[in-house]
Amino acid sequence: MNKVDVSLYGIVDPNRSKGRSLAELAKTSAENGATLIQYRDKQNDIRAMIENAKQMKQSLAGTGVPFIVNDRVDIALASGADGVHLGQEDMTAEDARQLLGGKAIIGLSIKTIEQAENAPIQFLDYAFVGGVFDTQSKDNKKSIGISGWMEISNILKSRAPKMPVGAIAGIDETNIGSLFNAGCDGVAMISALYMADDVALATKKLADIIHEVRA
Repeated sequence: MNKVDVSLYGIVDPNRSKGRSLAELAKTSAENGATLIQYRDKQNDIRAMIENAKQMKQSLAGTGVPFIVNDRVDIALASGADGVHLGQEDMTAEDARQLLGGKAIIGLSIKTIEQAENAPIQFLDYAFVGGVFDTQSKDNKKSIGISGWMEISNILKSRAPKMPVGAIAGIDETNIGSLFNAGCDGVAMISALYMADDVALATKKLADIIHEVRA
């Protein structure tokens, strides 16, 4: 298992960027407290996605923050990304590991108890459980709340005690503290970071909250 800091996981999505440069958004958040950056794109064609991913990867050079591609192992390979985040309907983690190699970071989205019980943890470096709260950036049929997150997280932790387990969906400065107090290893955010007018300030503020809660 590769060691990865999922504390503040920024998910950069062109649909939630206010039309700004994805590479600049990635760099700004990485320089102000984000510990992991993901490129999530449901609208562009493959060539545009590869170019965006390459630019984002380059923008993170020197920050020490890993760059992850959502869903697409092919885009991750073509752009030289540090890893991939998979959903339940994507390529299996086993196949992704075979293609990307042992040093690649591979994460998985978990939404149910059954998925937690059957997650291929031997091929994973982290998992994110959601959707915890209601969100505008993804169609979640039903939010599970902190208690639901804890139930699913406990299953994953019982199977892989050292694997970081994070939370996703509808997370902002009003609820981030409660999640970390509940044992969360990290939070993934789209709107709270990249719909902010001042991304640097928003990132710093959220990173400070995380540090305060952990202290």
